[in-house]
Amino acid sequence: MEEKEQQEIDLDKVYEYDEFPDKVSGRCDHCNSAYFKSSVKGGVFLRECRECGMKKKKHLVGKG
Repeated sequence: MEEKEQQEIDLDKVYEYDEFPDKVSGRCDHCNSAYFKSSVKGGVFLRECRECGMKKKKHLVGKG
């Protein structure tokens, strides 16, 4: 039934929020930490866990 839930997390990959949303909002899916460093550059929000290094990005919609 929930085969997708047991995916192995590749820490070298940058995941898209839309395809891989947080299991628990505001927590790292790999280590459950809430300690992140984040940045916005070129219309892309990037969040990296400071404990394990897992990364997720979100493309921001610009206002016209």
